[in-house]
Amino acid sequence: MPYDFIGDIHGHADALEQLLRRLDYRPDGDGYRHPARRAFFVGDFIDRGPDSPGVLRTVRAMVESGAARAVMGNHEYNAILYHTPRPDGNGYLRPHSAKNHAQHAATLEQFRDRPAELADYLRWFRTLPLYYEETDFRAVHACWHPLSIGRLRERLPDDRLPDPVPPELEALETPFARAIDRVLKGPEFDLPHGHSFLDKDGHRRLALRNKWWRDPRGATYGDLSVHGTGPELESLLYTGEDTDYYGVTEKHVFFGHYWLRGTPTLFRHNVCCLDYSVARDGQLVAYRFDGEKELEVNKLVAV
Repeated sequence: MPYDFIGDIHGHADALEQLLRRLDYRPDGDGYRHPARRAFFVGDFIDRGPDSPGVLRTVRAMVESGAARAVMGNHEYNAILYHTPRPDGNGYLRPHSAKNHAQHAATLEQFRDRPAELADYLRWFRTLPLYYEETDFRAVHACWHPLSIGRLRERLPDDRLPDPVPPELEALETPFARAIDRVLKGPEFDLPHGHSFLDKDGHRRLALRNKWWRDPRGATYGDLSVHGTGPELESLLYTGEDTDYYGVTEKHVFFGHYWLRGTPTLFRHNVCCLDYSVARDGQLVAYRFDGEKELEVNKLVAV
């Protein structure tokens, strides 16, 4: 069955409904269904937007009815840790700091009078795989990194978080915790000593989100940054030791996470990011995949 891959939704239930209808899905209970296709959600259903409960009702109904598949996003992962107490009873695996609370604030408010329903969705998040692979494609929220995927396969026979959640996930101190962090949040390059740049929100950064599908050898930091850098780094050659990247002969990979802007496009014939910042006045984007050998720009659909 062909797939329609759908990017980060972040609580925008109206945009999700518009996109599904544009893709010729029709209401089916709490979800939607296509007579000949299946949706595939790449994570980040909650936070920021006005109706995370509505998004979750639709996505979960579609997954449980077989009308869709889904992988976990970093926001679902963060929410699980935010609500999981530490074994010693002193706080939670994701601290309830002002920064972390702000990330989840919209969702917490929307479920304020429905704590049992939120708890049920948190349990459902735990059923979502961290990555997914078929013969002709791969899907992950942020990064398909073979070493990290291999570590997860060794530890997780069903590709899902263990039950109970391991306390080691509180910090990035073990290979297992770092592997989850990499596939759900993506890799970063540390900048050379003395260098930094201001991100789109005006925060000074000492590391950048890198294009893990781009060969870093001979590239500049500007070439490798997903969101660009200041002019000084645009021409500064990459000097790091990490030269792994997702090659041109690998399977098609679909992912979200990166808050792209502008007209939806492809990074490469086998690399498709579907996050176009719907939660920041951007677009909700899908790719209609029919098994083609090379991905095609005209198969991207946006609302």
